[in-house]
Amino acid sequence: MTPSRTMSRSGSRSGWKAAAAALLFLLALGASAHGQADGRLVTYKTFSSRFVDPREVDVWLPPGYDSDPSAKYPVIYMQDGQNLFHPGSSFTGVAWGVDKAMVQLIGEGRIRPAIIVGIWNTPKRIAEYMPQKAVAIANTDSLAGIPIATHDPIVSDNYLKFMVEEVKPFVDSMYRTLPGRADTFVMGSSMGGLISAYAMSEYPEVFGGAGCLSTHWPAGDGAVIAYLKAHLPDPKTHKFYFDHGTLTLDAGYAVYQKQMDAVLAAGGYEPGTNWISRVYEGADHSERSWSKRVNVPLEFFLAKPPAQETARP
Repeated sequence: MTPSRTMSRSGSRSGWKAAAAALLFLLALGASAHGQADGRLVTYKTFSSRFVDPREVDVWLPPGYDSDPSAKYPVIYMQDGQNLFHPGSSFTGVAWGVDKAMVQLIGEGRIRPAIIVGIWNTPKRIAEYMPQKAVAIANTDSLAGIPIATHDPIVSDNYLKFMVEEVKPFVDSMYRTLPGRADTFVMGSSMGGLISAYAMSEYPEVFGGAGCLSTHWPAGDGAVIAYLKAHLPDPKTHKFYFDHGTLTLDAGYAVYQKQMDAVLAAGGYEPGTNWISRVYEGADHSERSWSKRVNVPLEFFLAKPPAQETARP
């Protein structure tokens, strides 16, 4: 039973029956809520899917979410969810601290409050994150330029179906979201950057912005750049954020990123308006580095619109 089907049935009920049905469903997913001084994190321990393997999904609700029942929020869907909030579950023992970055930016009045959905990866991470239509091969074991070779078939198209047809409808049903494209974003790092760019290009009607930190362009020797050149979303309605450091894996990204920047410029994207590409000197390929600059794409996507001056009589 998928989350979206369950919620469509419970959505037709009213009063305590709807609340009870929702509670039972959360329990079935193994959900737990953790109150935080700033924001609230809800964890779904086993989020099942028709398309890919089950996994954990975290939903972070910004400060004030519980106090104003009329407010609705943009949503950012992020890859490698185990690295976002929990140092104990993060690959390197250091989390992005995206919740802390959000709280600071909200407190400074620089962004609109938003919901963050952290989708955990699985042992099939490479197979789920390698853009499927960018390469002609079926398995990752013969794919050039990937960090860890596996024999898993590439299933990123199914992973995107999981995000778009299961996770997003569930989040939109359970939480007060602004579900339209202009308020829905996708973000990730390394291979997670590749799948985020791919997600917006495959589903331009769903995602309005893609944040790609330390994008692992060497996978497939830049094949994803060629794919994106042929499938760029409309610059009038979409935004791209790219960056990379200069140390460890990131040291090999500059030549590829310059190619991608040229593709964006030729496709009508304007720097600072609907496209950012930055280099961080001395930054390596790690959660620690990404935590220091995640505020930049967050502000790019969630910046408050400029205040309208009131015309004087």
